Amino acid sequence: MNDPALLLSDDEAAILGGEAGPAQRLAMRIVVRMGEILGARELVEVASAHIDGCLYHGDGGTEFAERLVELGGRTAVPATLNVGALDLLNPKRVRSIGRRREMALRQMKAYQALGCRPTWTCAPYQSGHRPAAGEHVAWGESNAVAFANSVLGARTNRYGDFMDICCAIAGRAPRTGLHLDENRRATVVVDTRATSRALKERDVFYPVLGAWLGGAVGDRVAVIAGLPATVTEDQLKALGAAAASSGAVGLFHVEGVTPEAPDLATALGGARAEAVATPEPAELRAVRDALSTDASGRVDAVAVGSPHFSIAEFRQLEALLPSAPFAVPFYVCTGRSEHRRLEREGRLSRFGNAGVKIVVDTCVVVTPVLPPKGGVLMTNSGKFAHYAPSNTGYGVVYGSLEDCVASAVCGRVVRDESLWN
Repeated sequence: MNDPALLLSDDEAAILGGEAGPAQRLAMRIVVRMGEILGARELVEVASAHIDGCLYHGDGGTEFAERLVELGGRTAVPATLNVGALDLLNPKRVRSIGRRREMALRQMKAYQALGCRPTWTCAPYQSGHRPAAGEHVAWGESNAVAFANSVLGARTNRYGDFMDICCAIAGRAPRTGLHLDENRRATVVVDTRATSRALKERDVFYPVLGAWLGGAVGDRVAVIAGLPATVTEDQLKALGAAAASSGAVGLFHVEGVTPEAPDLATALGGARAEAVATPEPAELRAVRDALSTDASGRVDAVAVGSPHFSIAEFRQLEALLPSAPFAVPFYVCTGRSEHRRLEREGRLSRFGNAGVKIVVDTCVVVTPVLPPKGGVLMTNSGKFAHYAPSNTGYGVVYGSLEDCVASAVCGRVVRDESLWN
């Protein structure tokens, strides 16, 4: 190939020249070409990767991964795997047969053969993959990217399928976008002081704020002022996931909470905000209502865990489990690390006995787990609410975790409206 337009180190040029092997050369060619397209002047070494390309969407994805294996590819940095298309611990959970199942399994195996850790989770930060603040990484999966940038203060762009594994094999990414200091400063201030403190202390608020944020700021970087200092990782996780699915948010700051926002001035990089936005109570109520596509009051299934349920969320759910049986199926999607913790603590049977169906390695929106007859899905996830209608054919109703449990028992929508009025 011709000399690249961006400057390479001697090591990078050697990889591009094939000295490290054909798979590394292919991966570096793709990384370099993408850098040229993005206008990067150089590459940056990455410390880790999170791979979203392991989810089966078609035979091309499987064949690409297997080609890298045939060429002798191995990741140059630690890499975790996002959800696959199968629940390997509970194979019967997924209604996938024949060639589709075979190709999905081949794809998952190929990524393991490349040296990736089989975490099978969209929340790798729950399984110990937590890069340090300021560390450059190459992560895929929109919520994971938002969490890495915002909550952990690491630096990554939104790396799509196949670019993520190329970065992992090359150990490099284009130095552009959110890898650069100047692109990480906030340009928009979001003032939440008009929102009641009682609402801001509830988990149900954060997917709604995220959905509002994605619509309001698009791909700009915002700093959110006025959230309580007690905001939890799970609440920030839910905020980022909804913002990344409703908009293109890869990074947000929270004043006094997240690593790059000890105060507004620091988050803004010493500059004046280009815009100040205030989500009014009526706006937030409208966004919450828009997360639901069905107003019939019907519920045919409940699903939570997008991003994957954490151990803290399992504890919240356990405290809510009813003595009466659920009237509709109740699914919880989680990663292997949290599943193992439940197993070690002897708590898995408590959920099984209550009728909770725990889905591991995948989730109900990307693979056929929900009953095929269709209907209405209730969820506490802004991300599920965004993707479920198009991906599953189900209508959707959004509510709190408490609402989800109460509705699953009654078999109809039960929601606490008091905090939204």
